[in-house]
Formats: sequence, C-alpha cells, structure tokens
Amino acid sequence: MTFDSYVSLGRSGLKVSPFCLGTMNFGEDHGFGCSVEESEKIVQTYLDRGGNFLDTANFYTNGHSEQILGDFFAQRPGSRDRIVLATKFFCNLHLGDPNGGGASRKAIVAQLEDSLRRLRTDYVDLYWLHNYDWSTPIEETLRTLDDLVTAGKIRYVGFSDTPAWLTAKAHTTALLRGWTPITALQMEYSLLERTIEGELVPLAQDSGMGILPWSPLKSGYLSGKYTRTNETPDDTKRSAALGRPNEAQYQVIDVLAGVAQEVGASSAAVALGWVQQRPGVSSAIIGPRRIEHLEDNLAGLDLRLTAEQIAALDEVSAPTLNFPADLNRELAPMLKYSGATVDGQQTQAYPPLLANPARY
Repeated sequence: MTFDSYVSLGRSGLKVSPFCLGTMNFGEDHGFGCSVEESEKIVQTYLDRGGNFLDTANFYTNGHSEQILGDFFAQRPGSRDRIVLATKFFCNLHLGDPNGGGASRKAIVAQLEDSLRRLRTDYVDLYWLHNYDWSTPIEETLRTLDDLVTAGKIRYVGFSDTPAWLTAKAHTTALLRGWTPITALQMEYSLLERTIEGELVPLAQDSGMGILPWSPLKSGYLSGKYTRTNETPDDTKRSAALGRPNEAQYQVIDVLAGVAQEVGASSAAVALGWVQQRPGVSSAIIGPRRIEHLEDNLAGLDLRLTAEQIAALDEVSAPTLNFPADLNRELAPMLKYSGATVDGQQTQAYPPLLANPARY
C-alpha cells in the first residue's frame, strides 16, 4: 500500500497524507517505545510509501522523539523540506520553572527554540497548542503564534485537546484581529471514543479546520489483539497499565472483528479505515512501534467499507453526547417546520414533548 493521493489540511492549501505518522513511541525513555534504529526504519518505510506528514511533541520521550527526527533528516540533505513536520508546545520539561511550559509568550518562544534545536531545522510546518492553558489569555497565545508565523519559524497553527468553546473563541478572535487562524484540530477519535461529534466536529466543519484523530485504535484495544479470550496480550507492554476492555467496548470490538473477517483485513485496518472516512477528518494519526505495526496500519489506506458495514460499526459505537445534542437533532426540526415535509422527511406538528408545556 502506498500513498498515491493527498488531502488538504482543512480549508488550507497545505497537502498532507491521509495517514500521519505519529512519533510518540520513538525513543525508549518511557519504557514502552522503540529504539532509534527501529524508529528510523519506520520513518524511512513511511516515506518510501509516499507519506509526507510527521507529528511529534516537545515532551514525547522527554524530547528524544524530536531529536530522532532531527538526526534522521539531517543525515538526508534536502529531505526536510519535502515533508510536513508538526510538533507541539505546552508541557513543561523544566522542573520547578513556572514559565517552562504553558502558552504564554515567554513559554511558547522558549519551547519552540528548544524544539527547533532538537529537530535541527529552522521552522516547523504546523505548531500545535497541546492543551488548554487557563492561566494565559488566549489573545497572548494567538498573537505570539502569529508573530512566529510572520518570523517564518512556523507555517500553520493547530489546537490539540482544547474544549470547543475555547477553540471557537480563539478562531474567531484570530479572524477578527487578522492573526493566523486555527488550521487543524488534533483530538482523540475512534470507534471507542466518538464524543467529539457533539461539539468539536461540527465546529471544525463549519470553520474549515481539519481534524487529526489521535489514538484511532484506542491504545491498541481496536488493533485485534484484545479479544474476549485474550484480554491482556503478552506482546503489549502497556496492557497491564491499560487493563482490559469493558463489556461495552467488547461489543464494539466484536462487531469490528466481524467486519474485518468479511473484508479480509485486520481489525486495525478496518478501525483506521472507518475513522479516516469520517466527516471532517483530514488525516488520521498512526503511532506504530514496529515495522509490522506500520504495515498493518497502512492496509487501511485502500480499505473501502460497504454502507452496511459502516452502519453496523456506527450503530454499535454510537456515543452518548452532552446536552443539547440529542434535543437539537430530534426536536428542532419538528419545532421549526411544524408539520412540513423538509428534505424528504415529514415532521410532526405537535411532538409528544409539547404535550406538557410546563417543561418549556
């Protein structure tokens, strides 16, 4: 399987691979990563298949992940500019320094300089805010990022793991001030974690932000290794920390395994194929620790599920969303159109809930 087509990152002009190579597992500082040699093999294989999008962060394996990528591209002159390189800021690597992390001007500039040094480059293509910094005004963060774009040290801005209200405020503020807007959102999204469909996915679609799902295999639960008869795979060092899936998760895993058998692919490939085809998704982040993991993941590139298979996966994994998602979806058309036929559906003139006007 090779990358023979690319996608726009949200509404921007940046073109990226539909699978992004995540490098959180590069380096062995946290006890379950992969060696430098294996990391470089994974990167080279991904590039050989036509992939062009790599994602890391300042704190992944205490900076070792960035260093591995920096050394890799430094040994291959001219290759750096042919890829889209993303990293993140927020996490503090300097114990006891209150300005060592977060999203203040001082912290952002210092973190970027450290990342550029480890990556051995003078710019990053996409710079992510890694989390919500409640102690820093969002205007300070956005203005700093815009200054860094102007200085040529970053090209695009992304937000990761931030609440919808903050993301909407930040994007609107940037547009009104003429600052660099938010191009992409990096959020957890998988068959076992779909709650971003309530607020963040509609926000991204409306604002033109590309979505990059992280953990599309839910920390390995959707990889095919976890079954009702093999609850803690021996080859997964993190299995002890993760524990085993619960009953609701096993119901999804069972249906996923059935679909995988139907299409003759692995559960991992089907789970990745499903998430990559979700509305609003630009590129799904894969995080292999071994070459065989990468090969298995890339099989999801060419996978095309039938409408029936997608419906089965959608139904078993349907999320419970926060209020007022269900109310808006079910009741708003009835109240607005009052019995008229709209988009081929007949709405009720007096929905059952209106029988008790005291509720309103």
